Amino acid sequence: MPILNLEEQISQCLQNARTVAVVGFSANPDRPSHQVAIYLQQQGYRIIPVNPGLSGQTHLGERCYPSLQDAAQQHQIDIADCFRRSEEMPRVVEDAIAAGTSYIWMQSGITHKEAAKQAQAAGIVVIQDRCLKIEHLHRRQILSTGRAK
Repeated sequence: MPILNLEEQISQCLQNARTVAVVGFSANPDRPSHQVAIYLQQQGYRIIPVNPGLSGQTHLGERCYPSLQDAAQQHQIDIADCFRRSEEMPRVVEDAIAAGTSYIWMQSGITHKEAAKQAQAAGIVVIQDRCLKIEHLHRRQILSTGRAK
């Protein structure tokens, strides 16, 4: 299998994934995790909210789970879209590995070198410090105009 650069990994992720667990989902519509989840739904992705404080509730038409592992018992999770602090990423990565997640997406401002290495060693593609919504919008712009802005 050829080694892909980051831009190719992002494009492949967005093309192949169908189900996104939003880890750190907020019920507050003003929070980025909520806004990104709505956008992803509008683009045809299935979102699975993950937040222990909202567990069992329904948000955006989907049941909220307390952890990524709990969500993975009911759904095949393609992307774990992480809205958690950097220091929480090792635990999220452990859950993602156990859940069989294909991609870990750490949102803008979130990085963790050791957690990323652990995920990559388990065969998970890791994208750090990027907004999934912005990356999706950027690629839609390129497709519609034939060039990047």
